[in-house]
Parts: sequence; C-alpha cells; structure tokens
Amino acid sequence: MPIIPRVLVSLSAYASEGGLDGRYQPATCFSPTIALGRHWGPGDADGLWQNYEAVLDLAGDLGLTGVCLEVSWARLEPRRGRRDQAVLARYADVVAYAQRRGLFVSVAAIDAAWPAWLGLEAWLMPWVTPVAIGYVRWLASSLDADALSVFAARELLTRGFLDATAGPPWRRGAGDDAVSAARNLEIIETTAREGSTRPLVTSVSIDLDDVDDAGSFGVDEVHVRSLVRGTGPLASARGLLARRGEQWIAVDTAVAPQLVRP
Repeated sequence: MPIIPRVLVSLSAYASEGGLDGRYQPATCFSPTIALGRHWGPGDADGLWQNYEAVLDLAGDLGLTGVCLEVSWARLEPRRGRRDQAVLARYADVVAYAQRRGLFVSVAAIDAAWPAWLGLEAWLMPWVTPVAIGYVRWLASSLDADALSVFAARELLTRGFLDATAGPPWRRGAGDDAVSAARNLEIIETTAREGSTRPLVTSVSIDLDDVDDAGSFGVDEVHVRSLVRGTGPLASARGLLARRGEQWIAVDTAVAPQLVRP
C-alpha cells in the first residue's frame, strides 16, 4: 500500500528568524561566504524570532493542516556542547502555541545552515556523525512536537562543493565526496531514528509550486517551502505570508487543497 504523506508548510528558521551570521550572533556554515560577499545573510529577516505567534495566527486563519518548524541548530547550540536552554524554551513555546491554534507541528532538526563549528564540509568529517546523532536525540526528547524529522531537506546538504556537477573544476573526486557525505547523512538519520525516545518521520522538501506532486515521494511527510519567504541564501522564491510594516498578511490566499485541513 502506498504511503500517503502528510503535507505541511515549512517555516525556515535561517531564512525567516533573523539574528544569525551577524556580529555577536550565532554563526552558521554560511558565515565565511557571507564575509567574502558571495551572498547576503539573513540579517534581521522579518523578525520572526519575536513574531512567531503572529505568523501562526495567520496560518491558523488560513486553515492550514500544519507547519514544519525548521529549528536552527546554530542558535540552539552556538558552541559545541553549549546548548542554549532559553532558545530551546522559546521553540517549545512556539510549538505549544501552534498546537493551540489547531496546527499539526513537525520539527526538522537539521537544516542547510548548520553551525559554523561543524565546519564547511561537516558531512565528510567522521567526528560530526555522533555529534549530530546526539543533537537530534536531545531535541527529540526536549520538544513536545507532534512529529520530528532529522533533516529539513537532506538533498540540500550535499549541494555545491559536494555536488559532482558543481563547484570549482580543480576539485577532484567531488562525486566520491558527495557519495561519502550522503552515506554519513544516512547513518545519522538511521541511527538517530533507532535510538530516539520518540518515532522520527521521513520527509522530503519541495517548492510551493510543486505541491500538486506531493504524493509521489514514499515518505511520511512533505515539507512545502515556504510559509514565509524570508531572506538570505536559504530563502524560498515565494511564500504564503509576508510582513508589511508592522503587520503580517497573507499574500497568496489561493492555498493548495493539500495544505488545508479537511
């Protein structure tokens, strides 16, 4: 019997929260390339860190089934082994508020903006694998979400310099590196799922325009980018909600039926 996935709108912490990769702010893997001017960082984004409730109110008013909250590992653990309990408490409040609004809440533990202290090629480093597994298990035991997946979009973690079709031409073995990184990511996901105190779901991330094809992936959940477009290198092309001055508004009221509560 084919799996009928749950379809949720995703809410990217990196693109939408703001307060990352700036001076005296938690640093992600994008910090070096932002410093080199290769792309813009998220800056203050739309200030979602202080305004999650306003966005979730709109999501509830639109009748959405639920949201995937892509939490920021860099914010939760800005230094290796130094986890910020105040940040964890804020995410817990956001999860609880969304649930009170009648939204199903799934949490994605690792997104494509991992902490800078893991290194630019984190998924090739053997020491990173047990660290990532420990972080996922900690998050699974700490947040009372309806579901939790290991990755927001695993396919994004091996793009660029680890992709055989991208990166500088003088890098030999890019394809082999991509295979090795993908293998380590599979180990992280499988091991974290086996040792977790709660079931972890499988997921895939797609663009908002591709929501009509959401049933063909063979996963538990499809995370649709994005509830809020945000800014920075992980920003989506568009989103359902946007900030206009001090107000949040729905900019796309034609919500796909798969995203709406039956």
